[in-house]
Amino acid sequence: MSSTLPGRSLFRLLVMPVVGLVLVAVLANVGFAAFFAVRRAQDAARDQQDKVAKALEQSRVTLSQPVLDTLKVLTGSEFVIWNATDRVAGLSTLPRTALEKHPPAQIAAATGKTITHDGQSYHIGVAKSGSVRAETVLVLTPVRSLGIMTLEAIWPVLAVAAGTLLVLMPLGLWVTGKLARRIIAVEKHVARIAAGHFGERLFDPAGSAIANRDDIGQLVDGVNHLSGALAELRTTLVAGERQRLLGQLAAGFAHELRNAVTGARLAIELHRRRCSSETAGDESLAIATKQLDILEEEVRGLLALGRPGQAVSGEVHLASLFSEVRELARLRADHAGVHIAYRLADELPVIIGRRESLRAALVNLALNAIDAAGREGDVCLLVEQIAGGLNLVVEDTGPGPPPELADALAEPFVTGKQEGIGLGLAVVRAVAEEHGGKLSWSRREGHTRFTISLPLPGMLSVKS
Repeated sequence: MSSTLPGRSLFRLLVMPVVGLVLVAVLANVGFAAFFAVRRAQDAARDQQDKVAKALEQSRVTLSQPVLDTLKVLTGSEFVIWNATDRVAGLSTLPRTALEKHPPAQIAAATGKTITHDGQSYHIGVAKSGSVRAETVLVLTPVRSLGIMTLEAIWPVLAVAAGTLLVLMPLGLWVTGKLARRIIAVEKHVARIAAGHFGERLFDPAGSAIANRDDIGQLVDGVNHLSGALAELRTTLVAGERQRLLGQLAAGFAHELRNAVTGARLAIELHRRRCSSETAGDESLAIATKQLDILEEEVRGLLALGRPGQAVSGEVHLASLFSEVRELARLRADHAGVHIAYRLADELPVIIGRRESLRAALVNLALNAIDAAGREGDVCLLVEQIAGGLNLVVEDTGPGPPPELADALAEPFVTGKQEGIGLGLAVVRAVAEEHGGKLSWSRREGHTRFTISLPLPGMLSVKS
């Protein structure tokens, strides 16, 4: 990650160009305003001189000092009567000191130009009087100083520019600061994702409303979506790896258990044959055989977990399946003082599935329910047909799983039993997912329900 503060970068990228453009525009306006102000002043001076010259040419009044003084008051210009043959000036509204500094000949030579006297600029013009005695009159029209004209022309521009900058700078800093904080938050969030903290979401108050969703808000949504996707991917990878390791472990257990079950069953059969007369009417061997049947179902479940997809699918009749499950679990229920029953509809669908895997999963749930229900408790096996599929349910009257394990019951090696190893529900979930379904549990009216939900595509027909 870059160590550069996004706020500084945004300030350079957003505010500085705008400020620069404003300054360039101000300088350009100042230059044009000053230029046109000088041009207007010069044009105004020439227009005034032209009007004065025209008035003098049309006038038949003899020019005298009082007349010149009156013209000065009316027009604001200075007048000097001068003929080229005269060495000295005639009548004039200028003081004698000014004429000594700027002789009439020098003034006449500057016709059409500008001279400066005592800090005042004058534009020089020449006119001919229309009196009986035609005389040359030098007209000195005052021109305002360039600095004053420039200042008067540019101060409105400068005032607007200063006001704009005063508003623009704080506003730019506020906007860029707000954007910078949001970008820094996104940067930190991305850094946390890069560090492996997947699944966390970033809340963006400025872009929370859909109507106000801007590019940064959309970026936040994208980063949150990425974080969630990575979390799901990690969960899937971890679950897959855990399932693979669990399958290997289960296959090892199942192999050893199958050998033990086979040996025990052969020993019972051999004893029954050798002592057929003595074992007649003795139910102990039948009970031992039933216990081996239950253990064999557990082995089948472990094998289903260790080698998913290898069992052969076929038609599964739910009525006979639940009857077998009840019969296998009945011995444990009788020994624990638990009443076990099943409620089945008159018409149940025939589904496609792996019978041994489903039977092992249901037996596992039934044995767990018997342990949970306790003496004088009840366990019920039932099938619920729902929209799009059906539920295979095992219900008991026990207190339910411990609250601290409620969210992780089906995880491998998670168990609330002191003698348990936490593989039973993991086997059941694997069987459910193998059939395209899922395992869930709930509490309803004092009963705990574990449900294997199977989708509709697994059904073939409805059997009477």
